[in-house]
Amino acid sequence: MKKRVVGIAASIAMLAAAVGVPQGAVAQERQELVWGPCEGATPVTGAVPAPAGRVDNPMECATVRVPLDYANPQQTVGIALNRIRGKAAHDRLGALLVNPGGPGASGRDLVRGVAAGLPEGLADRFDVIGFDPRGVGASEPALRCVDPEKYYQAPRPDQVPVTRRDESVLIARARKYAQACGERWSWMLPHMTTENSARDMDVIRAALGEPKISFLGYSYGTYLGAVYATLFPGRLKRLVLDSVVDPRGIWYRSNLDQSIAFQDRHRDFLKWVARHNPVYRLGATERAVSFAWDAMRDRLGDRPAGGVVGPSELDDVYTLGGYSDAVWPQLAKAFSAYVKKGEATPLVNTYRKHAVNDAKDENSYAVYLAVQCRDAAWPRDWARWRADMTKANAKAPFLTWPNAWYNAPCAFWPQQAGRPVQIRDNAELPPILLIQGERDAATPYAGAVRMRAMFHRSRLLAVPGGNHGVALNGNACVDRRLAAYLREGTLPGGRQGSGTPDARCPGIPAPVPVVAPATVRVPAGHTAGRGDQSR
Repeated sequence: MKKRVVGIAASIAMLAAAVGVPQGAVAQERQELVWGPCEGATPVTGAVPAPAGRVDNPMECATVRVPLDYANPQQTVGIALNRIRGKAAHDRLGALLVNPGGPGASGRDLVRGVAAGLPEGLADRFDVIGFDPRGVGASEPALRCVDPEKYYQAPRPDQVPVTRRDESVLIARARKYAQACGERWSWMLPHMTTENSARDMDVIRAALGEPKISFLGYSYGTYLGAVYATLFPGRLKRLVLDSVVDPRGIWYRSNLDQSIAFQDRHRDFLKWVARHNPVYRLGATERAVSFAWDAMRDRLGDRPAGGVVGPSELDDVYTLGGYSDAVWPQLAKAFSAYVKKGEATPLVNTYRKHAVNDAKDENSYAVYLAVQCRDAAWPRDWARWRADMTKANAKAPFLTWPNAWYNAPCAFWPQQAGRPVQIRDNAELPPILLIQGERDAATPYAGAVRMRAMFHRSRLLAVPGGNHGVALNGNACVDRRLAAYLREGTLPGGRQGSGTPDARCPGIPAPVPVVAPATVRVPAGHTAGRGDQSR
């Protein structure tokens, strides 16, 4: 076990100065950041194969205290950290903080994959640092608003209302969740913002003893990274934003845009199923497969598969296909078995594998809402929601209403919204690497273009297809470009005009029907949309 004594008070003083807080209001305490074994952790050689040079590098964990309120920093909350240390004695590149999205996803869950995915010679030069943002996972306290077993009990009410009575049931459900969060966490909700999470990152930086950090953020993590870059431009060494949130749509507009993009990805899936009609026999055209989809969803409303998978559970399962087409063969197989043979078991098994929510998911959802509802204003008049969703649903019926109900507690949130940080450029910032799938549904491509316009030293690396979370997820070209940037600060391509990427990598080939189930990793967990700006 190693100890590092750090002057957190000094770092908080700098933070306070940045937000105009009198220096005298800052607690003058020091704390020790103590690294030790992670409780319940598996060896780094476990689920994700580690490069040979890092097999003997154990996972270590620690907790850092951060102010609940940076304007009044006496009261603190705990941020849980973990790390895999680089072995290099010289030429260190320092700390690489990682975030998978959400808001509400655990950064500690991402460390092993990032450390294993970086080339050995590069990985040894970084300490890969994960953190659970305030309210998440192992951080203290962790937000939980309802009993997950009762709240997620399947089958849930159909998320696509047909009558005003249907709508009233769903409104009551959203209102009740918001009220439950307010009753439990009235003291913490005012401080659940992306801005505060970015300030927490800078306390982590100081606790690590690093003058500058590098940051790799996926999905909502790109917005968190952009906010950190705005607040602390001189404290970044490298900044990678993968699957980029539109910084101008925080957050109501982003969710409407996301629903349209998910419709396009759902159509991609239907077309893929049609191309493989000899295997799935659901129709040789998108129109035919779409008819089969609608018929399946209607039937599940009357008779949920296995008594469990109703229309809302079906939506949850197949939304996964919008994040990654690697899972399409498994989704298509369950779809075909139900429609062509009346077999419910594959559909139920797919739901249990990919879409069952537990206490960890409810924690993620609570934080998701706490941050998004507080970051920026949402309409408080339900008539506005109804009008906007009715209009969007005419174009994008696959996810518009499910996405709306996921976010609907923001219409009744007990805490008034603030104003989002205005993302801005700064001459102190390093070159920034943006990575984006061109048909990404959770964070549509236009958001990456807008983010690039805000940061003049950024470059956009685009990849065909719609997979969400591109880097370190099987695309060798992207990973080479990422490694070159992290190692040397080298950006791909030259600055192009608006809407045109600065460089491209080939996409991963479309999947082919297989018998074995696919494995898919969604770096964002549950963002802007249904749990991750990303779902």
